[in-house]
Amino acid sequence: MFAIPLGEEGAELRPLEPWQAEEYLAHIDRGREFIGRFIALADVSADLASARSFLQLYADKAAADTGRIYGIRLDGTLVGGVLFRVMDTAQGTCEVGCWLEPAAAGRGLVTRAARVIIDWAVRERGIHRVEWQVASGNTASIRVAQRLGMTKEGVLRESVLYRGVRHDTEIWSVLAPEWTARHRTPAS
Repeated sequence: MFAIPLGEEGAELRPLEPWQAEEYLAHIDRGREFIGRFIALADVSADLASARSFLQLYADKAAADTGRIYGIRLDGTLVGGVLFRVMDTAQGTCEVGCWLEPAAAGRGLVTRAARVIIDWAVRERGIHRVEWQVASGNTASIRVAQRLGMTKEGVLRESVLYRGVRHDTEIWSVLAPEWTARHRTPAS
């Protein structure tokens, strides 16, 4: 399995796989309330069977080339992750998402991890448009989109019913030419 350093001592990005369901569930349990404020991930992984099923869903997506999931680790402990919720290589589009438990928040881990997977999608897979969908109240996630150089395209008003409350969803994106212009690889 590969591990990509995330620029902070002990921080790395690794694939998440179904065999890691127990560890993944323990991580979700540690951050369940924090993670669940804006995303259903905490509700989807309620027990070991549902956690394994969720990770299997992404293993199947990876096999079909329609999505992927990666864990963010800090000193060997799973503390969050990033994913391609959807990926359509024929259309050249994908949607990136993230989550983090509170103990790891505020360190830039999600921004660095998202940068790694977006760069891979654009440079290796030929993705032209990367989307970031976020509840308008999720200011931390909005700041990540901004740090990634994304453009706010609009707001889908009260588009998501989550835990009995309607939430606005902001759509942010970056296009491949914008991404490569901001993240040029130095000439060798």
